Amino acid sequence: MAKMTEAKNRSVSKGKLTVAFIGNPNCGKTTLFNAYTGANLKVANWPGVTVEKVEGSMRFQGYDIKLVDLPGTYSLTSYTMEESVSRDFILSDDVDVVIDVVDASSLERNLYLTLQLLELGKPVVVALNMMDIVEKRGMEIDLHRLPEMLGAPVIPVSARKRKGLEVLIHAAVHHNEQRHPDPLIHEHREAESESRHRHDHHSEFAMVYSDDIEDKIDLIKERLKSRFPDMPNHRWASLKYLEGDNDIKKKYPIDIADIVPDSLEDKIINEKFDFIEEIVDECLVGREQKAAVTDKVDRYLTNKYLGIPVFLLIMAVVFFLTFTVGDFLSGYVEVFIDILNTSLSSLLVSAGAGEAVISLVCDGIVSGVGGIITFLPNIFMLFLALALLEDSGYMSRVAYVMDGIMGKLGLSGRAFIPMLLGFGCTVPALMASRALEDKRDRMRIMLVTPFMSCSARLPIYILFSELFFGDYAMIAAYSMYVIGIAVAIGTAWFIHVFTKAGSENSLLIELPEYKMPGARTVFIYVWEKVKDFLQKAGTTIFVASVFMWFILNFGPSGYSSDMGQSFGAVIGKYIVPLFVPIGLGFWQIVVALIAGISAKEVVVSSCAVLFGVSNINSAAGMSSMLTQLSDLGFGPLNALCLMVFSLLYVPCAATIITIKKESHSTAHAAKCVLFQLLTAWVMAFIVYNVGSLII
Repeated sequence: MAKMTEAKNRSVSKGKLTVAFIGNPNCGKTTLFNAYTGANLKVANWPGVTVEKVEGSMRFQGYDIKLVDLPGTYSLTSYTMEESVSRDFILSDDVDVVIDVVDASSLERNLYLTLQLLELGKPVVVALNMMDIVEKRGMEIDLHRLPEMLGAPVIPVSARKRKGLEVLIHAAVHHNEQRHPDPLIHEHREAESESRHRHDHHSEFAMVYSDDIEDKIDLIKERLKSRFPDMPNHRWASLKYLEGDNDIKKKYPIDIADIVPDSLEDKIINEKFDFIEEIVDECLVGREQKAAVTDKVDRYLTNKYLGIPVFLLIMAVVFFLTFTVGDFLSGYVEVFIDILNTSLSSLLVSAGAGEAVISLVCDGIVSGVGGIITFLPNIFMLFLALALLEDSGYMSRVAYVMDGIMGKLGLSGRAFIPMLLGFGCTVPALMASRALEDKRDRMRIMLVTPFMSCSARLPIYILFSELFFGDYAMIAAYSMYVIGIAVAIGTAWFIHVFTKAGSENSLLIELPEYKMPGARTVFIYVWEKVKDFLQKAGTTIFVASVFMWFILNFGPSGYSSDMGQSFGAVIGKYIVPLFVPIGLGFWQIVVALIAGISAKEVVVSSCAVLFGVSNINSAAGMSSMLTQLSDLGFGPLNALCLMVFSLLYVPCAATIITIKKESHSTAHAAKCVLFQLLTAWVMAFIVYNVGSLII
């Protein structure tokens, strides 16, 4: 009993431990991290960069453990900001144990980072997440053989179901106390028996290279040891020298021109993947059949001739569902808004409220916010379709198919990924540009990504296409997405030709096996987007609707029911000459477009207030809106110009702020805004004048 008490007292005073969570994007790392930390989170940026730093804390077996969630990264090659931040932190003395979160359903892609982590010389524990997906696919992972080949603990966990959490953190604490690595039991097929290298590295390291590379590592190690004897990991630094890593060369300068004249990075990468293939062959059972199905489908979806037409066809189906199913469901929302507006009006009248108050509530708030809410089913259908495509594994193929086109534009192949995200929301799309290695690529992507049609513009397309294009409404709205892609690509091509700026970085992206989308994953994705939409309706659009009501009901002479005498009319009429050449010479439309800078949905809510339509998406509301627009001389060509201008003009305020934050430059953000405004004006001018000749 005395011995047990003594051991317990020692455990209480063990001290502090820092555990870093790292893994590929979408491996479940953050879900696992949140399962440990709960609400005990602190979010900030890493010093000097715009990459988020998330920390949490917990206590386990006498340790005060600080948990750090590192940015998702595919490697530690230190090209992108995420890779640089992750590598610098892991190499520092601040981290004691690294938990490498591996997506068990994508071992080949995830193990590349694992091998890099093992070479750093820090204690590494592998958290094998998403094992349930492996089982659903009819596959198994040999959990005895895998740690033998890696020389590190491998713990199966389920971040979503919160299984294996205590075992994992116990392994991390135990591995921190362990001074000797786990025994390695593996062979590199025939390579080991044929090896003539003077050292038996197979008993020391998980990743052992060919004799030629190992000989060069030994030579560089000797020079580094003589010059920098206190360096923590001479083998890893030698590998970085062979890969041509500029950070290591600057920090530990030595001359190795006589050892290796050129970078061996490609050869090192290939040998890593050869070893990963061995691991997967030995440890993953039943993958051949699943891979065969994926390869068969990819013959068509990633075909260099069929890939892009198939993508456009799939997006056309998405818009068909968005319009047909979305419009059907919108009918029920419209009925609710009508009942709400009538009830509020009657209630206010019976309460003796004044004309201005009734107008503010019914014509301002309900018409503005309610008019946007009626588009919620369409927004829901769009995000549901995108979530299904993403979780099935298809969207990665789109980026792969576009790789060749992006290369011809002087951009990295992965530059299309932020552009794809722009279909949902421009803000996270711009933040995703951090994954680009080249700063020039990032600046160009910040310039062109806002041209990709985000979901906030969808209500504008739906309203004006259904008002003026009847049976062709879906085609008119869908054309906006095609125009957005074309303008974005055209702009990138023009910059490439004009500046001669190119990118040598190719696309490195996982092409996961196709799978049935998970109901929970899709639900969370769609719910988050719908929640953001509702929050925007309750905040930004609410405030904008109230503001619009005030500037349209008050003028130099005070309150007036005649909007023509309002401050809004004064502002609109002053600016309207600039919009006449592009078919938008109507002060009401100009005011709505100005209000849309706060959020693109506000263009529709502003139109509801401007034209006094309480339920703008209903049959009665659309009929009233169409009559008023027709009386102004606003027709189908004007509607098309409005849709094109709304697609391309100044992005929303949140996007402008994000551009400024990500580029660290107010001047760059201003240039983007001016360029997009000019592009929108020129494109609308072309559409209006060409259309005028045809009609």
